[in-house]
Order: sequence, then structure tokens, then C-alpha cells
Amino acid sequence: MKLLLDTHAFLWAAFSPRKLSARARSALVDHDNVVAVSSLSFWEISLKFSLGKITLEGCTPDELPAVAREMQFEILQADATDMASFHALPKTAHKDPFDRMIIWQAIRQSRTLVSKDGHFAAYQPHGLAVWW
Repeated sequence: MKLLLDTHAFLWAAFSPRKLSARARSALVDHDNVVAVSSLSFWEISLKFSLGKITLEGCTPDELPAVAREMQFEILQADATDMASFHALPKTAHKDPFDRMIIWQAIRQSRTLVSKDGHFAAYQPHGLAVWW
């Protein structure tokens, strides 16, 4: 299975794995799965870190891509086609632009999104697969 971690799922995998569901933890260590983190997650973390909305234990946002690579997670780049076609993602009550773009990447790249966010279910009829 091709997985894409939501931002909180990546942070929890890296720093607080017990916060992940048993199902999510199992999927992340299954060597048959390809696990990715969106480059957008690093931007989101960096922005929230600079605004004081999140803290990181023992590292700065600049170190997180290396953390992802050490965990053998791919880094999924948001490409021009993802960005240009974003308008096609149906509108729902969920407004967070980072979440919406990561959802769009998961749909376009046929990846299962690993996320605890219950709002994401609204995108399942539009092709999103969610794993928690």
C-alpha cells in the first residue's frame, strides 16, 4: 500500500508513536507499504513553529526532512500539476489549506492518507482513502 502521512501523523510517528493508532503503527512498520510525507507538511510545521503554535522536542523544523529519511519515509514533492489542478478538489466545510492540499496529493497520487482527522471522511466519495 502507498501511504501518505498527514502532518500530525508524521510528527507523532517521529516523536510520540504511542499517539498513533495500533493500526497506523502497524502500517508504518509493514515493509510492504511505501510511506511518504508531503513536502507541504514541512512547510506547515515550519510556519506553525515560527508562530509559536507548535514546539518540537530536541530539533528544529530544518531537521525534519532528515528525520523522515532516517525513518525510511519518502518525501513527496508537491508538483506543478498538483498545484494547478487543486481547484478540482470539491469544497467541503473543511477549510485548512494544508490539509486540503495533502488530501489532494493523496487523491491524485492514489495514496492512502494516514490521519486521525475525522473531517477527511467528507472527501472519501471523491476518491480519498483514509487509514487510522
